[in-house]
Amino acid sequence: MQLHQIKTKDKKKKTKRVGRGGKRGTYSGRGIKGQKSRAGRRIRPQLRDIIKRIPKKRGYRTPKIRKGPVTVNLEALEKKFEHNEKVTPKTLFKKGIIKMNKGFLPKVKLLGGGDLTKKLLVSECQISKPAEEKIKKAGGQINE
Repeated sequence: MQLHQIKTKDKKKKTKRVGRGGKRGTYSGRGIKGQKSRAGRRIRPQLRDIIKRIPKKRGYRTPKIRKGPVTVNLEALEKKFEHNEKVTPKTLFKKGIIKMNKGFLPKVKLLGGGDLTKKLLVSECQISKPAEEKIKKAGGQINE
């Protein structure tokens, strides 16, 4: 007996091949139209549909990240400004202490880092309490 002469006890059951014409009519048991009737059908995972429904986070939908004021220490004012000079965001920009932010002057907050001996006139700036005390101690004025 050789390998090609061996026969099985049970006959091999053929798998049902659907969708190829033949004895089952034009649709061959698949129904009419739709994803399930097409060749190579693959049902999308549920998560994909959920992701597709969520709008893309771009443009006007996203909230703008608001940056806080630019901080400037008193030691920078001591170096760059003279006696009785006015301190505003515009003068700070001209002296090169702060930079423009997308074409606009940012809000400025003065912090109490360093010592101040010059009398300065501060306006249009937010000021911390230690900075306010040091400016007044040096003889300066604060206009809001």
